[in-house]
Amino acid sequence: METVRLGIVGLGNMGKAHLANIRAGKVPGLRVTALCESVGTLPNLIEGEKAFTDVNLMIRSGHIDAILICTPHFSHTTIGIEALKAGLHVLVEKPISVHKADCERLIAAHTDKTKIFAAMFNMRTNACFKKVKELIESGELGAVRRVHWEVTNWFRTNYYYATGGWRGTWKGEGGGVLMNQCPHNLDLFQWLFGMPQKVRGFCQFGRFHEIEVEDDVTAVMQYDNGTTATFVTSTGEAPGINKLEISAEQGRLTVTDGTRIHFQRNRQPMSKFCMEAEAAFAMPESWHMDIPVDQTGGQHVEILQNFTNAILKDEKLLSPASEGICSVELANAILLSTWQDATITLPMSSADYERILIEKGEASTFQKTKVVAKATSDDFAKSFR
Repeated sequence: METVRLGIVGLGNMGKAHLANIRAGKVPGLRVTALCESVGTLPNLIEGEKAFTDVNLMIRSGHIDAILICTPHFSHTTIGIEALKAGLHVLVEKPISVHKADCERLIAAHTDKTKIFAAMFNMRTNACFKKVKELIESGELGAVRRVHWEVTNWFRTNYYYATGGWRGTWKGEGGGVLMNQCPHNLDLFQWLFGMPQKVRGFCQFGRFHEIEVEDDVTAVMQYDNGTTATFVTSTGEAPGINKLEISAEQGRLTVTDGTRIHFQRNRQPMSKFCMEAEAAFAMPESWHMDIPVDQTGGQHVEILQNFTNAILKDEKLLSPASEGICSVELANAILLSTWQDATITLPMSSADYERILIEKGEASTFQKTKVVAKATSDDFAKSFR
């Protein structure tokens, strides 16, 4: 195979963005040969592309080798399972599923390991976070003691939630900021620090918007080794901030906006200084340094290229779909903790969460005051700034 024939299902904002990048030739070895949209309007086709309104027909059409799933969240599981069973390579937008039980079903369907199964966690390509991971794993920071990540630059207007009847509902989206915007941040969190053992969530639902799901979140996480972490996010704060702070033995690392890294490095590890200093109010000497990062990474295009190269050249995946269950479990645990007003121990029960989420969807009487047309491409582009 010299070229991967790709089918895209779901031509909303992200589907159209991926289509534009591939059509522009930004992903060598990848060509779109089929498009599927069951509820909206397909973009005008170009030569070599075939239109479908039934994804199962596209999956079994023989026109594609791989599928990119960009549909509303709940359908990621069913479409992904059908595609894997049909022997296709699969790339699924974030989150891979809405809840842990569906993640388990989807991952279990990947029985043919010759088929590539990846997730669109494009922020793993960010050079800044790649550098942070390198610093942690190399031991340069020493043992991590505390993490605080405040990511409130996901501001969304009430109009945004009106651009789709499914947005901001339990039955349509399965959650709010945790399931739509923060899968990227939660994926990076577990990618950098691993999974915690305990989670305590404090979510507010529809605090800033006419929605029934969470739009303001504070979570506290605990690790068995004593490390603690806080994670704060919202779609209702402006101006927002994206600041990751890591307190470690060798000092404090601060990542701002995913583009700048500042390291206040201790001359001695803080625990060693604490136990050996013969002074009551002494502080370890520290040096301030900015760690250079050359570029922000290839983002969506790099994940598409990596997916293509994995199929054609056996390149190692940057974001295997099997790892997507971790960010989903963190989001589920934060919500479940809020609903039960209790600390959740991980791994959590996937069946319990699934049952509660389904009950919330079925019992919902929430009605939007209005539903408007989808955001224009120019408006949607602002979300990448």
